Amino acid sequence: MTASHNGKLFIETVGCQMNMLDSELVVGALRKQGYNLTDDIREADTVLFNTCSVREHAEHKIYSALGRLKFSKQARPNQVIGVLGCMAQKDQELVFQRAPHVDLVVGTGQLAEVPRLIDAARESRERSLAVSLDRKEGGRAAVSDSFQSYDPLREPEMRPTPHQAFVRIVIGCDKFCTYCVVPMTRGPEQSRPPRDIRHEVQVLADQGVKEVTLLGQTVNSYKHTQDGRLFRLSDLLEHIHDVDGILRLKFVTNFPKDMTDDLLQAVRDLPKCAQYLHVPLQSGCNEMLKRMKRGYTVEDYREMMSRIRTTLPNAAISSDFIVGFCGETEESHQKSLDLIRECRFKNSFIFKYSPRPGTKAFELHADDVPEEIKKHRNNEMLALQNQISAEDNAQFIGRDVEVLVEGPSRNELKRGDPTTTGPVQLTGRTTCDRIVVFDGNPRLAGSLAQIQIDDCTPTTLLGQIVTREVQHGSSSLLPILV
Repeated sequence: MTASHNGKLFIETVGCQMNMLDSELVVGALRKQGYNLTDDIREADTVLFNTCSVREHAEHKIYSALGRLKFSKQARPNQVIGVLGCMAQKDQELVFQRAPHVDLVVGTGQLAEVPRLIDAARESRERSLAVSLDRKEGGRAAVSDSFQSYDPLREPEMRPTPHQAFVRIVIGCDKFCTYCVVPMTRGPEQSRPPRDIRHEVQVLADQGVKEVTLLGQTVNSYKHTQDGRLFRLSDLLEHIHDVDGILRLKFVTNFPKDMTDDLLQAVRDLPKCAQYLHVPLQSGCNEMLKRMKRGYTVEDYREMMSRIRTTLPNAAISSDFIVGFCGETEESHQKSLDLIRECRFKNSFIFKYSPRPGTKAFELHADDVPEEIKKHRNNEMLALQNQISAEDNAQFIGRDVEVLVEGPSRNELKRGDPTTTGPVQLTGRTTCDRIVVFDGNPRLAGSLAQIQIDDCTPTTLLGQIVTREVQHGSSSLLPILV
């Protein structure tokens, strides 16, 4: 049993939405014990880093932060330092070797142990390593059991905004793309029971959440049999759609080969589903896709895009790309650019290839694209995507869009003028996930508003409020002039 505390907790999170959710759940458990969050690492007696291993840069960032804490225990001898998440699962004892002052290393499947391990470290000053089985260390059932889904306590303070929350529906991944560490760091693919997911969505709605994003490494691979019925993602969306108070449902990240017609039809027919799909392509060259072991061809991706455009003509599609993968030629790169022009993604997340120890690409293929060429291709692809994003955003000028208001914009938060009364710069997103910035009352956060778009940038729509819509219990939306 863990003890009660009134200490100060600092946590830094690097990486994806899954990591953000993991941090929320860990903090929720520690807050229940009396820990108080602080954003000043210098005053914390518990310091946690929730880590990412997808790219080398993310790991360097954490090891540098740990290096800066090398002497902090001299000033705070009671301090506990922990490394959590994907890097902990991948590096394990290596973390202690590179940062001997770390007290605990806890993998993605063992996060429920964090409160107990912190107590043990503070009491005994002995290091703790809690990680899941390697994929080769046992049968699928044993390995899966060692990666426990950890979704007990929700902590509103750790969310992107008070009105938005993540819900994990799939943990782990079985795709084994040659460049990716996730199957090792998060274990076998497992789908959570629909009743557990619905209960969690209801809890979030009761806490004031208006938008839920369902998470999975390949979220549209979701399959779970409950009471003799097979639930796919389309069935799950229908299962949680009527939770009162939730205004919008999203899901990321999708795998191209699992983008089935029943899912597209569910997004079309369920009003709360955002008209937005994130479907990573990674490369527009079949040779690269085969070397990445993505399991689809450019022709497969085109066929999927055609079905999306037919069923969801107004949906926005975003993607991921890796530039400079092993053996990528200039011709391969140009094929990727051609496909971006053809698909006209809303936005793309573009990454330079980073070799990851433990992956098949690291074992089998030389990292043979020079850094200068990777950087050039990255910039060229980014420039093309920004051009397309700007052109497509311009089509919204003069139109009214429905926006779920998130709260003050980043610029407003930077300004931070406590004396401000009246309208401030707010931000929100359309149902097709486009960012909108406009002036309005902060009390609009968490409501739906009608915004007339007057201008745009490649990343943002700029507009002004026409009306706002407020949900009263389970009644219909009521427009109110602002």
